Amino acid sequence: MNEVLNNTPGLVSRLVNGVLAVKPIANLAKHQARKMMVKRAEKIGVYWTKEVQTLQARDWETDLAGVQNPHLIYPDYYLRSFHAYETGNLSWQAAFEVESAAYAVHANIWPGSAAQGDPKLRQSYHDILKKQIPHEPQDILDLGCSVGMSTFALQNVYPHARMTGVDLSPYFLAVARYRMQQQHYKINWLHAAAESTGLRDASFDLVSIFLVCHELPQLATQNIFAEARRLLRPGGFLAMMDMNPKSEVFKKMPPYILTLLKSTEPYLDEYFSLDIEQALIDLGFNYPTITANSHRHRTIIAQI
Repeated sequence: MNEVLNNTPGLVSRLVNGVLAVKPIANLAKHQARKMMVKRAEKIGVYWTKEVQTLQARDWETDLAGVQNPHLIYPDYYLRSFHAYETGNLSWQAAFEVESAAYAVHANIWPGSAAQGDPKLRQSYHDILKKQIPHEPQDILDLGCSVGMSTFALQNVYPHARMTGVDLSPYFLAVARYRMQQQHYKINWLHAAAESTGLRDASFDLVSIFLVCHELPQLATQNIFAEARRLLRPGGFLAMMDMNPKSEVFKKMPPYILTLLKSTEPYLDEYFSLDIEQALIDLGFNYPTITANSHRHRTIIAQI
């Protein structure tokens, strides 16, 4: 496979990187980014603080034991700070807050959407899947499934499909397991790296990657695509939805906002400079389709 690596960010982005290299400034930016998210969530009726307190009051021992692989070795890229958490996704705090954060982040995608912005974004992705994938998939894999928001949404779209969710955070998967029991889903949760799942060859019709790749270095993304290729049956589809690097929103983002964003997303430069289409073609996928599903997101679908 040809390397598709280009890590050179633009001038403004390089300046922001320089600012964030100063640790006290980086910590302040993370604090401000987090504060902004909590405030926005509470404003739109997503009661972040109350929800976290409710989740903290539970005994999570059984849920964690039900999903955790104690022998898993975490890749180095996953062990650094991101999303304003020093331990990244390897904490209960991150797991308890991710749902509220999703509603807050997506509140302003469409004017006036508020708390409906997140489900509307997911629906826009699913509408594209339904239009471009002619047959209903029977086995679906959700890579980087987090606490299951994307997995449950896919199950609703394809109610007869067998669903598997894979994530590196056992804390996220414990919350996903709890939410599954609340909503009476039947989903297989797997604590594993998306680039090395250990699942059988050619065992899925659809592999979905929802808002994951912007959190990864380029090599990890390429390896995940290769794993998806291995796991797909002939004629199967890989679908991903994520930020659109060509969006005017990101091109014209004020330096202050960009600083806050990059303080919580350390691999953003690598994601923005990765030629995803070529990476997929190099792995043997057909030429992918790219569809804008918001003014700052895109859906990429490739078939084998």
